[in-house]
Amino acid sequence: MQSSYLKSSIFQKIFMAISGLALVGFVVMHLAGNLFLYDRSGMLFNQYAYKLHSLGPLLYLAEIGLLAIALLHIATGLKLALSVKKAKGVNYDSQSSKKGYSKWNVASTKMAISGTALLLFIVLHIIHFKYGPAEAEGYVVQLAPGENARDLNRYVVEQFKNIWVVAAYVIAMTMLGLHLRHGIWSAFQSLGVFKRAGSDKLRYAALGALGLLLAVGFLAIPIVIYLR
Repeated sequence: MQSSYLKSSIFQKIFMAISGLALVGFVVMHLAGNLFLYDRSGMLFNQYAYKLHSLGPLLYLAEIGLLAIALLHIATGLKLALSVKKAKGVNYDSQSSKKGYSKWNVASTKMAISGTALLLFIVLHIIHFKYGPAEAEGYVVQLAPGENARDLNRYVVEQFKNIWVVAAYVIAMTMLGLHLRHGIWSAFQSLGVFKRAGSDKLRYAALGALGLLLAVGFLAIPIVIYLR
């Protein structure tokens, strides 16, 4: 009985909602840390990066956990999409909700594509900045007397002076906005927070705006740095 429930669409939708909101929580925290990049001195962002690095093994566990959640989230989403398509016997893009406001718009029907693209971006993003030049290559900053650290702020700013890097981030954050625009709404509805009613359109618009706002928050940083 328990095994069949774990394989049911109900459990999978609940897992998608919880894992999705967990990933949104990470996005919010990551954006909050990245806002330190607006500090022209670079000290605030370097202190933030140093504190994260000082977590040691805990940071690696968090990164592995984030990747695992993202992989399971995407795999479950693909499985649900394929099962719905098989059950309906129609093209996934042509589906619409039978009750209330339809969620099957451009953003919702392309969730698998945007989600996979975002996973690839996360992996490349970690490799790009985590394993870029450090103290050995001269990227050193003094946070306090006798306390040196990697000058990650300098490296990030240098990268965001490259138009191709900025363009890649703009594309990735646009995908993030589309994904969150539908994903946040869908998560709350799967958890039963919202009931189908006349106010669904307003709620969908509000949560969609939240998702887009987070994406714009990330997108603005490389553009502002590039234009300085």
